Amino acid sequence: MQHLTKRWCMKPLSFCVSLQMFLVALSFAYFAKALSGSYMKSTITQLERRFDIPSYLIGVIDGSFEIGNLLVIAFVSYFGAKLHRPKIIAIGCLLMSLGTFLIALPHFIIGRLFPCPRMPSSCCEHESMLSMWIYVFLGNILRGIGETPVQPLGISYIDDYALEENAAFYIGCVQTISVIGPVFGYLLGSVCAKIYVDIGFVNMESISITPGDARWVGAWWLGYLIAGLITLLSAVPFWFLPKSLPLPERRLAKYSPERTSFIKDSPLLEHKYQADEPANFLEMAKDFLPTLRSLLGNPVYFLYLCITIIQFNSLIGMVTYKPKYIEQHYGQSASKANFLMGVINIPAVALGMFSGGVIMKKFKLSIMGAAKFALGTSLLGYFLSLFFFAMGCENASVAGITRSYTGMESLYKVDSSLLASCNADCQCPETNWDPVCGENGLTYFSPCLAGCRTSHGSGIDTVFEQCSCVAVGNHTASAGQCNYRDSCHRVFPYFLALSVITSFIISLGGTPGYMLLIICIRPQLKSLALGFHTLTTRTLAGIPAPIYFGAIIDTTCLKWGQKKCGGRGACRIYNTTAYSNTTNLYFCLFKNTGFQNKKLFFFSSSYIYIH
Repeated sequence: MQHLTKRWCMKPLSFCVSLQMFLVALSFAYFAKALSGSYMKSTITQLERRFDIPSYLIGVIDGSFEIGNLLVIAFVSYFGAKLHRPKIIAIGCLLMSLGTFLIALPHFIIGRLFPCPRMPSSCCEHESMLSMWIYVFLGNILRGIGETPVQPLGISYIDDYALEENAAFYIGCVQTISVIGPVFGYLLGSVCAKIYVDIGFVNMESISITPGDARWVGAWWLGYLIAGLITLLSAVPFWFLPKSLPLPERRLAKYSPERTSFIKDSPLLEHKYQADEPANFLEMAKDFLPTLRSLLGNPVYFLYLCITIIQFNSLIGMVTYKPKYIEQHYGQSASKANFLMGVINIPAVALGMFSGGVIMKKFKLSIMGAAKFALGTSLLGYFLSLFFFAMGCENASVAGITRSYTGMESLYKVDSSLLASCNADCQCPETNWDPVCGENGLTYFSPCLAGCRTSHGSGIDTVFEQCSCVAVGNHTASAGQCNYRDSCHRVFPYFLALSVITSFIISLGGTPGYMLLIICIRPQLKSLALGFHTLTTRTLAGIPAPIYFGAIIDTTCLKWGQKKCGGRGACRIYNTTAYSNTTNLYFCLFKNTGFQNKKLFFFSSSYIYIH
């Protein structure tokens, strides 16, 4: 046995070397796709402001990635498992890279970001260019198509050729890398959000806003160029990897004819002995529907599928809009929100997933043990998430929207009006979003609506004077919105701490739950099971969740922007109290439903384990 093992590890591209190479290559591909995906989510507010579109449309753009997956995932997972898996993954990485570059293209077509001139025709001509968000939509679809083979074919390749006791650890490592990628994605988003969108083409001293201003648009396009290059490099190693690997001796014994009589095509037969035979697509197509029926007839797999669909609705909605939530609710800049997501929240998820894999390997959890573990972490995470309701902030004080012009009373949306006696003679446009902060602590929609008559200084140092609506001090106002209250800043660290704790606890059950997906499936169905799992979660969660959650956010908008040529633009002011309560209620409802299904999953797993 030792002689055979030694000889086998000395061959060129032997099992020992090739599996390690595949693990490194797959980890890099996971890193690249996770980086570009998280960078997309870090730029949603930048895209919303640059193209002047509402949140639900941002959700459509974000969900287009899943649409790309939906188009090809089932066929790639089924047919790809019978073809050269590493090369199919390489082709996918090339498509992901092309899609990422396509997303950045509108920046070079639209031109510089500037206020519309007085001529309406010129204004409308510029505004028509903003519809080029369609390139972002199409690029994200192409990213989704390219990402399709990476997960199902990569994970099944590892599970086919790794020793059973190492498979969970290897997959845990790869999944951890996929969570480390978003750390760098959000950090890249933080850096790019600090850079002005037209850096190198404008005099920065003439810019009158800062990265903390709600009108600031960062260099969103720059990160896509970087992410596209990294994804392109990730395709290279897969071209040099073999279609199949020799199986370890222990797995050869396991897949002997006597022990695999219940399986039509074992992984050994499928990937070792038939590696060089031509694939018969007609025969594979005939077997597809019967194989799918057999897969869905597995009760453990079906329940796990339902659970992940419910949980992914909550997870995707949270991840997509959490940076925006931090910006709108706690008054943080887009750069800081992305930085916090990258260095605090995402590492907690990575540590949780890695720890879950280590726990499963160390304690050798069975199906029932893994189900118990996933149930316990889900229950604890659900109860902790209820504390988010106690971490709200009041609305920002904006004259004529959330406060009266005297600043003494709150306004309901139906009673709000930007016009008052102090600015009635100014003939101010109500669509010009150019906020200023008065000495009285109130934010005004524009200097004109604050009743200001003169100004001095330039850029961010501009001071407006003789503001009739600012009835205190020297009647002055400064450029930009007023800072948030101290009470909101005090609760923000507690919000971050709770986010880290809940993220860690919930992600602890991620790897054991994912391994259940593999343990309960016959070996020849693993690629299809993983692919169909990805297909359904992205169809029923990945596509609709960003759209309807963005629509829910839009319902909390107090003041919409108006496009120069007519039509509704992006939201200017949100009802942050309603925003917070609505999103927290949404998360809790889905987590509660997912928890109830996990109880059913636990009992079904226990029944199968006992019988």
